[in-house]
Amino acid sequence: MVLIVDDNQNNIYSLKKLLESNDFEVDTAISGEQALGKALKNNYSLIILDVQMPDMDGFEVAETLAGYSKTKEIPIVFLSAVSTEKRFITKGYKSGGIDYVTKPIDPEILLLKVKTFYNLQENNLAMKRTQQNLELEVKGRRESQATMKSQIDHFHLMLQALPQIAFTLNQNGEVDFVNCKWYLYSESEQDFPETHPDDHDIKKEFEECRKRGKAMELEVRIKNIKTQLYRYHLLRMSPVFEGDLIKNWVGTFTDIDDQKKVEKEKDEFLSIASHELKTPLTSIKAYTQLLERKLKLNNENSELLYVEKTLDQIEKLNSLITDLLDVSKIENGKLKINKKPENLESVLQSAIETILHTSGNNVKIERHGVKPDFLIPFDKIRIEQVLINFLSNAIKYSPDNNQIFVTTFADEKEVRISVTDFGIGIPDFKQEYVFQKFYRVEESSLQFQGMGIGLYICSEIIKQHHGTIGVSSEPGEGSTFYFTLPLN
Repeated sequence: MVLIVDDNQNNIYSLKKLLESNDFEVDTAISGEQALGKALKNNYSLIILDVQMPDMDGFEVAETLAGYSKTKEIPIVFLSAVSTEKRFITKGYKSGGIDYVTKPIDPEILLLKVKTFYNLQENNLAMKRTQQNLELEVKGRRESQATMKSQIDHFHLMLQALPQIAFTLNQNGEVDFVNCKWYLYSESEQDFPETHPDDHDIKKEFEECRKRGKAMELEVRIKNIKTQLYRYHLLRMSPVFEGDLIKNWVGTFTDIDDQKKVEKEKDEFLSIASHELKTPLTSIKAYTQLLERKLKLNNENSELLYVEKTLDQIEKLNSLITDLLDVSKIENGKLKINKKPENLESVLQSAIETILHTSGNNVKIERHGVKPDFLIPFDKIRIEQVLINFLSNAIKYSPDNNQIFVTTFADEKEVRISVTDFGIGIPDFKQEYVFQKFYRVEESSLQFQGMGIGLYICSEIIKQHHGTIGVSSEPGEGSTFYFTLPLN
């Protein structure tokens, strides 16, 4: 906006019409005092100021405006009809004017000057606003950096206090912070601890996870610099996201060597115990079977019923010992999978018939989906073991509903078999643990017998077939256990 200050209404009228005809927004004042009041209240890009005014002339108005921070930067063009001497013109520039125009005024020249000074002022104001915004942004960034540094320092202090080896990596996978425990296993911040020759390479495994943007969990043996001994550690490396991008990584090495030793001793005990139990149990079963045959010669023997029940319990004990032997084989890497082309449908039918014969007439098994009546490579005995386990669990954990669905699906890559029951179900947060060794859901551990190793064995069997295994469940509505086998 342009402010015209003149005590002559005719001059104001002609100047106002000239500027408004060229799209300028114009305000007017008929005295110096009125001009000062308006200048302090409004924002002007240019002031056209008459020199000869009563009470307060233009020079006094300009000097007063220069004393206020709000108005000192406003460009002023003086207009004068009589004061054309050099000393007056000099006084005009000294009092804050940027130009001194004498009357009579050439409208075109005045208009060009107004446009020039107006645009210069608008550009100056825009530059100042930009500068102020930049200063605010710089201030905000400095405050953010200070806050971030404080948070990082606090985070590093937390990592220093951890009993584990803790470290962070930047988005490129380069180590940029380690806590003091790191130097027990590595002399350099940039080098990962040395791993056992038989274990995975940490950098190689991490690069694979970094490319996929996935967290990594790995059991490795790393060498202690002082003792030169390898100790088992659980390595976890998790990405930290900023939006959709990975900002950095946080990792820890947790010492699990003592835990691994306890597990090894336990596995050795289970292996020895199961082998030692197997021999006398085989003899007990053989003698009991001989006794059963002898008693069957005389149908009137009431003892035959007790012998048959004894054989049932012997079979259950034998099954438990067999599972323990399988666990021992898995832990020692001796669980053998003998794959050869087999008809999956015939194996599935065999498993269903076994369950129906051993579980009574109350169980109802419905088939859904396309029957996998084709040959694929798999271990017939082990896959039947998985199917029987799924079906047995479906019956066991559905005491009030004996209906079971067996669904099969196949595409060009794999075949999928799922077993659905309508029993007690499994809470969502516990489903990821059901395939772990000796894990049992608390809600069912007291009501239903078992050691919690059946699903673990199934999981290992499917893994060795390069398939997948999983579960989906809703408490009170039932569960669906499934596995897949690759066609090739």
